[in-house]
Amino acid sequence: MTHEPHDWLIPDWPAPSRVRACTTTRSGGISVAPFDTLNLGDHVEDDPQHVGVNRQRLVSQLGCQPAWLRQVHGIVVAQADPEQVVEADASWTDRSGVACTVMTADCLPALFCDRAGTRVAAAHAGWRGLAAGVLEATLDTFECAAEDILVWLGPAIGPQAFEVGAEVRDVFLAQHPHAAHAFVPSANAGRFMADIYQLARIRLAARGVTAVYGGGFCTYTDPRFFSYRRAPRTGRFASLIWLAD
Repeated sequence: MTHEPHDWLIPDWPAPSRVRACTTTRSGGISVAPFDTLNLGDHVEDDPQHVGVNRQRLVSQLGCQPAWLRQVHGIVVAQADPEQVVEADASWTDRSGVACTVMTADCLPALFCDRAGTRVAAAHAGWRGLAAGVLEATLDTFECAAEDILVWLGPAIGPQAFEVGAEVRDVFLAQHPHAAHAFVPSANAGRFMADIYQLARIRLAARGVTAVYGGGFCTYTDPRFFSYRRAPRTGRFASLIWLAD
């Protein structure tokens, strides 16, 4: 791996040595405002040539082949394939050099691996996908016990910035009553501040996955990241995970 821009994130987790992962930031690309500079999304009205250069820079920096998805806030998990873009919100692979890749700008990126270092996966979880079970669907692609799976939660909108309506809270409480702890009444009557990281941990724990790392970011307040709530016309950063040879 060559040297990525200094503020790209490398997960701090006890993954096997052949498991590589990275989350990009706004740094290192050629896109202009409001997509400055490393926008990797080809669906946000950025110049396609700029996006192409940005994606090529990503490949040259990380030395893997990203498998891009057409994300729709669903729960489909595809086998990662750099040769085609499929409609899905998560992917998995056991092939070296192929990077499971998700793009976000407030939604939660979750990276998965097994302790043996034989399989990795990545999921895109906005509140709809999270409630529908995209994390659980991703876990189902692993052929090992839950205690042998590690998860890293990448940058998403933080609990001080993620305001939702009561109907969102109701969806999560109907599935996991103790998810009530992830919601705090906001200053606006009938609305709540939601902790998407806590909601993810609750759902993972319910499936027996407790080796969960990361969290603690806020895309809305951290200028390193694109944020749709901060500026609806904006770019997307990527979280990738792959197996090295």
